[in-house]
Amino acid sequence: MALQKGDFIKISYTGRLEDGKIFDTTDEETAKANNIYDERGLYGGDVIVIGGGHTITGLDEDFVGKEAGYETELTIPTEKAFGSPKAELVTSVSVSKFKEGKAAVGQVVEQDGRHGVVTKVIGRRATIDFNSPLAGKTVIYKYRIDEVITETAEKVKALFAYYTGVRDAEVVIDGTIARVSVPLQISFNQNWFLSKMKMARDLTENTELTEVWFVEKFPKITPEEKKE
Repeated sequence: MALQKGDFIKISYTGRLEDGKIFDTTDEETAKANNIYDERGLYGGDVIVIGGGHTITGLDEDFVGKEAGYETELTIPTEKAFGSPKAELVTSVSVSKFKEGKAAVGQVVEQDGRHGVVTKVIGRRATIDFNSPLAGKTVIYKYRIDEVITETAEKVKALFAYYTGVRDAEVVIDGTIARVSVPLQISFNQNWFLSKMKMARDLTENTELTEVWFVEKFPKITPEEKKE
């Protein structure tokens, strides 16, 4: 059956620039061979919702009308990839904002949940570029649609992994309600508040679920644990 918006699919892919440099992949060995391996990353394929904004526009649009097993190599122009660089995403700040009051060109910084790179340091001012490193570039993706996810519990688990990096979450489906047990380390993640709102929206808009309950447990801390 041809895929459409709202379908949950598992995809394997490798993205590269026109010069051949690989910048993203779901294959662990390819990541290691190209020095982009992330030990916190999930390899072996990603599950996304078509039309859910989980990937770049050029890829998202190409999935529609395809079927499981389809594979291709696709060249995606800037406007449907990571966009053009935006001047408003380049800012200048005092170096006093940095640890020990020092900033260096190439230094990666995080501010309000955004990641940027220091591109210039003049006197006591540092210029930070929050544009994607891939902004303004044409990208090439080789991808395969591995499978279509149809079971509701598997859809919930897949999106939880997408938003948290944790696979095989404990999920219980009760009619049109999904209950998701949230690991303690995720509850303390500062990005979790927004992530769970997005996940609930994705599920209620694209499945028969009407409610998503996130169960967060906070066990009592013993005196011995407090000392640690």
